[in-house]
Amino acid sequence: MKTTQSPAPVPAESGAPVTKVDTPTGPPPKEKKEGTVLNAFSHGILVLWAFMVVMPLLWAVMTSFKDDRSIFSSPWSLPDTLHFDNWSRAWTEANMSDYFLNTVLVVGGSLIGTLVLGSMAAYVLARFDFPGNRFIYYLFIGGMSFPIMLALVPLFYVVNNMGLLNTIHGLILVYIAYSLPFTVFFLTAFFRTLPTSVAEAAFVDGASHSRTFFQIMLPMAKPGLVSVGIFNFLGQWNQYMLPTVLNTDPDKRVLTQGLVQLAVSQGYKGDWSGLFAGLVMAMLPVLAAYIIFQRQVVQGLTAGALK
Repeated sequence: MKTTQSPAPVPAESGAPVTKVDTPTGPPPKEKKEGTVLNAFSHGILVLWAFMVVMPLLWAVMTSFKDDRSIFSSPWSLPDTLHFDNWSRAWTEANMSDYFLNTVLVVGGSLIGTLVLGSMAAYVLARFDFPGNRFIYYLFIGGMSFPIMLALVPLFYVVNNMGLLNTIHGLILVYIAYSLPFTVFFLTAFFRTLPTSVAEAAFVDGASHSRTFFQIMLPMAKPGLVSVGIFNFLGQWNQYMLPTVLNTDPDKRVLTQGLVQLAVSQGYKGDWSGLFAGLVMAMLPVLAAYIIFQRQVVQGLTAGALK
């Protein structure tokens, strides 16, 4: 009785190409349909969210160019004539120019101080091992969870005893202390992702720690600095509670205090067009900062997650 055996496969010669035939396999139609539905749902949610965010901003800008009669008679229509006098009236008569200048001085000084001190502290905590490293790091994290409302009364007495009450530089120091915990937490994780070989090469060439930090590591951390700078700028520009408690001098008021004063005064006068013009003035720098640096913000948020 004979048995038929299939011939053994012939091995391919050395250097000869081997052709591999793959049977085409595609995703099941059901999974493709579910993915399409999910994408359509997520895009619909994003479009709805963008509409809810953009429409109030556009309406406020549009209303700032109307007169008071048009604001109440046709609130959703475009202005017939652009009333630029609303902006000039809010800028001069409502003292928005003084509030704007005070805010620029306070936020500019505190932002520079926060980034310099926060980056230095974050670099040391991320790159050097010493006793108490983790303890100091967790102290900064604990500062993020501490409600600022619980510190208002003792903070008022501390600032008053130091002679910094109702001063621009006193408010700058308070803003720096308020923003440091988040800045150190964010930049510590970012500095840990940077390559150590560059810093080691600088040390071999004879560079000091300060020179290595300011000339090599700090430029490499530019995406993280821009991202945390934008977040701090938004928080400090819109800060209302701290200046209300620590800055009671009418000549030293910032924009948030000025907007509240403008809402009260213009509300009694019925000057709603001037009120909306002042609101848009305070809103435009924040929008401009995010539009200009939106790419750097996204790069900074994603770069800390990749090595």
